[in-house]
Amino acid sequence: MDHPKSDLRPTRRISLMRQFFDSGASGGMILMGVTVIALVLANSPAAPVYFGILKTYVFGLSILHWINDALMAVFFLLVGLEIKREMLDGQLSTWPRRILPGIAALGGMIVPALVYLFITRNEPHLHHGWAIPAATDIAFALGVLAVIGSRVPTSLKIFLTALAILDDLGAIIIIALFYTSDLSLPMLAGAVFCLVALVSFNRFNVTSLVPYLLVGAVLWFFVLQSGIHATLAGVALALTIPLQANPKATRAEDAPLHRLEHALHKPVAFGIIPIFGLANAGVSLSGLSFDALLSPLPLGIAMGLFIGKQVGVFAFSELAIRLNLADMPAGASRLQCYGVALLCGIGFTMSLFIGALAFPDDPLLTDEAKIGVLMGSVLSALAGYILLSFAPREKLQVREASSM
Repeated sequence: MDHPKSDLRPTRRISLMRQFFDSGASGGMILMGVTVIALVLANSPAAPVYFGILKTYVFGLSILHWINDALMAVFFLLVGLEIKREMLDGQLSTWPRRILPGIAALGGMIVPALVYLFITRNEPHLHHGWAIPAATDIAFALGVLAVIGSRVPTSLKIFLTALAILDDLGAIIIIALFYTSDLSLPMLAGAVFCLVALVSFNRFNVTSLVPYLLVGAVLWFFVLQSGIHATLAGVALALTIPLQANPKATRAEDAPLHRLEHALHKPVAFGIIPIFGLANAGVSLSGLSFDALLSPLPLGIAMGLFIGKQVGVFAFSELAIRLNLADMPAGASRLQCYGVALLCGIGFTMSLFIGALAFPDDPLLTDEAKIGVLMGSVLSALAGYILLSFAPREKLQVREASSM
């Protein structure tokens, strides 16, 4: 008796490559890899070529500026899309869900800045870098959680994601308010005109992404020339992308915001962020001494990330819980919450970005800032991984759902 062909077909196996790119840990692993590569290149005979390429000018901007001002605008576009979606239709869509990660994110920005300012108190020229340790790298932090696996309850992963998103929002506001140079009113007027056009598209229910992206590119140019950092154009564009789908659409995934977010996710995670890391993590360690590591700038950043982040996130979270403003993440122990607070000290991408903004005209201080970011992020990642790997699980078996 012949069997139907469908019965004879072998079960299709997902390729190892696809499994890797679908894994939550893969983005963090790639970032770690490119960081090592950047450090090796910066301290090898290839260093002149590496730094020379970054300083090469193309169409009026250096390669490094194209990466930090143009490619990172796409990264900020994705961040803005995620913030809008979570605020309107996700884990941050109600005030009870926002309270715990919001308070934790606030503590995670205030305390690291205070730690940094205390360590650099006798160096006024370094005070402009106070925001460097105030941000969490969501890809790295979630990558560590993914490696640990099921030992960490789902509610803590949701909490960390929500906290990191609000943290990114705080970093965006900080960049807009404190890292803006002399403003050009004509260019600002051009940017405002573009924003009016984008909002009009939204109001008239334009659901094609093409008009938004074309005007968004013009908006980026005006913002670049205005004195406001060009990456903020990505955030402004994201806020105008409609979350509602065309009335004829049958699925929520057909909404412009969802389509653009889905289209950008892998190119940003596996292309733009690694390129940024490769271009910005490279720092020459020649002549670096132990005393140099303990100088105010790298020490202030490292301790801001490693000490300030864990203290700020955990203390503010604990205060909110004890005051009955929020509930503990379901199924999580306090030791596990502390482990997540440690992971918040991984500040790689955004911290490196703010470091470049804080000391744009001083390569030595920029390199010291990179060293501080790397030290603080590595210490936080190792400490968080070790603690969460051995922390006992909550004995009470409760349903793993976010209580935020």
